[in-house]
This record gives sequence, C-alpha cells and structure tokens, in this order.
Amino acid sequence: MKPPAIFLTVALLSVLGVTPALADCQIGDAKLEEAILQKPELRGKANRQTVRDLRNLRDAAITLWSYGRHEDCERLLGNIRELLAGPPMSSLGGNDEEDAETQMSAREPKVQRGAVRGRRADKDAKPLINIEELAPGLRADQIIGAEVRSADDKIVGEVRNIVFGTKDRRDYAIVASGGFFTPGKDSIVVPIRSLKVSQERDSFFLPMAEATVKTVPHMPDQDFKWLSDDAWRTRNDSLFADRP
Repeated sequence: MKPPAIFLTVALLSVLGVTPALADCQIGDAKLEEAILQKPELRGKANRQTVRDLRNLRDAAITLWSYGRHEDCERLLGNIRELLAGPPMSSLGGNDEEDAETQMSAREPKVQRGAVRGRRADKDAKPLINIEELAPGLRADQIIGAEVRSADDKIVGEVRNIVFGTKDRRDYAIVASGGFFTPGKDSIVVPIRSLKVSQERDSFFLPMAEATVKTVPHMPDQDFKWLSDDAWRTRNDSLFADRP
C-alpha cells in the first residue's frame, strides 16, 4: 500500500540518490537561534555581523544536506557549535560591524530572521499575504527552516518539514513549536492553507496568538501515522480554521 502522502524531504533525497538512512545531519541540533535568544551578548551591536555569519553558515549546512553532503554538513555544524561554545564573540577577530559592511557592500543584504521583536507594529509594515494567494509560489528551501510567528508577532518555532500530496489535498507544515531547532517531538501540524507570509517571504504567520499556539496538541507520532487518522486531522485542522 502506498503511503498517504509524499514527503518532500524523502523525494529530494531520492532524486539526489541518497537514502533516508544517510540523512543524519541534524541541523536543528546546533540550536543557533536558541543561543541568539538566550545570550544577550549575541544581540549586541558588536556581534551583529557575527550573528549574520553564523546564520549564513547554518544556511550553508542546509544546502549541503539538501545535496546529500551529510558529512560536510555535520562538519559545518561542528564549526557552528564551537563558535557558540567558544570565547565571547566580541573577543574574536573580524567581527567589526563597519568593517564587515564595507567588505560586503557589493552584496544584497539578507533579511534577518529570528528577531526577538517582530516588525508588524512598525508604521511601514506591509500587509501579510495568504499563502494560497502568493504569486509566484514558494520553493521548498524558502519554507523549510523559515521562522514561524504567531498572530501577535511572537516567534513560536520554525518549519521542519512539509507534507503534501494527501488524497484530500490537505497539505501541512510541520512546525517545531518549542522554538528554533527544537526536537521534532514538540512539533505541531499546521494546515498550509491557514498560513500567511510576509511580503519579504522570510516569516510565516499562524492565525492565532502565542498563548493559543501553546494549547495546540503536538504531532502524535514521528512516523506520520496520523496522516491515516482522518478524525485526528479533522480535529487538528479545525483549530486553525475560521480565524482572522
């Protein structure tokens, strides 16, 4: 019997000739965004460029993983862990903000993810877009790993996986609800059609406040058996329906 859904990550690995058993580079284990939120020094002006560099390293690890370069991906994660656990960032060389901006002036700045304070309250904040109305559509690498925020603009986690191709056309984003790069056991199952996305395409928004997100039941199993449980999916999906 065919499984009820096609998993994006498995399909990608198959195209690249890599079996799921080899996909052992767990990018979430680096806990980069958690460290940024927990360490005030990482949010200081002197370390802004360093934080951008660490995020770029994390994104590079995702790219290596997507091409089946799992050993290289794990080595890169090791470098991230060492930088986070090593001496204070301000004591490291080459992280001066002005010098770094001068060196990288020819490069288009990347939208910074994971800000503690959201931007929805800003006077110039642009309206969010319903994901079903987005044109052109999003690539997989623009969704997986992206931050997810609540309706009141609080970080609630990141997209860890996507499930699509269900027979009833109910596609899902698996969101790690405990924060950035937390274990998958804390994930919630979000109907993709309920999401909104910023016009910069760097943040996804749930149709509920942070306090309500905490009441959403976690994904019941890691083997995706819940996809065959129509009653559970209906109850879960109703939590996200008909909300502003």
